[in-house]
Amino acid sequence: MSQNLVSLVISDAAVQALVGHLEQFQQATPGLVALDADTRRAVTKMGGKSEAFVRQALTALDQNREVVPPALQLDEALADLRALDQIRPLRQRLAQLLERLEDTEMALGSDAMAAALEGYALLRVSGKSRGLDGLREALSTRFARARKPPAPPAA
Repeated sequence: MSQNLVSLVISDAAVQALVGHLEQFQQATPGLVALDADTRRAVTKMGGKSEAFVRQALTALDQNREVVPPALQLDEALADLRALDQIRPLRQRLAQLLERLEDTEMALGSDAMAAALEGYALLRVSGKSRGLDGLREALSTRFARARKPPAPPAA
């Protein structure tokens, strides 16, 4: 019996609509950045334990602006925190959707691979006298093992 983890049909119109929505999302968030690997390693990161500190410190500074020099750019930091609060739920929803897309992609690929393997086994058994030798041979390259180079002679 063939495997069928998922059955999914998405119309071309639905795909086009989804692409359009993704483009709208991208246009609505022009300030999103892409950091290179070096920058990701170098930046100071705010983890879960640090977030309470950040919020308390920025609130205290906001309430005591007379001690805050302009070079600190407190308004920019407060705006960053507000934007963080706005994008976090969006990222969480997108992460859930991405996980489902990845799982569905895996299930679809697995279903297709299982059917192909089952069909290949049928071709190997019942395709011998039906002029399918070339096709069977071409398909068998998927399972060809790379030859190991001969071991160097012992000194």
